[in-house]
Amino acid sequence: MSNSCCTSDGSCHTNAEIKTTYKVDGVGSAHCQGIVAKAVGGLDEITAVDVEIGTGLVTVTTAAAPDEALDALIAKTVDEAGYDFAGRVPA
Repeated sequence: MSNSCCTSDGSCHTNAEIKTTYKVDGVGSAHCQGIVAKAVGGLDEITAVDVEIGTGLVTVTTAAAPDEALDALIAKTVDEAGYDFAGRVPA
């Protein structure tokens, strides 16, 4: 028997957790924290989100490494929620 996580049809199921941090300006209260967390956490690619009040650091957990498309989607989502997306924080 194989120890592979892949099924016989070649699809793989992993439990990878990749954390990436972004900066969002304007998160100064618990109310703002909740709005940003709900908006970003509602994206299909995001498995968990943590938003820090004051610093505006938004740490997301994803199953796959985030790419420019996900960065753009998060930026659009934050903008639509009424906040300023300031980009990815270097690891």
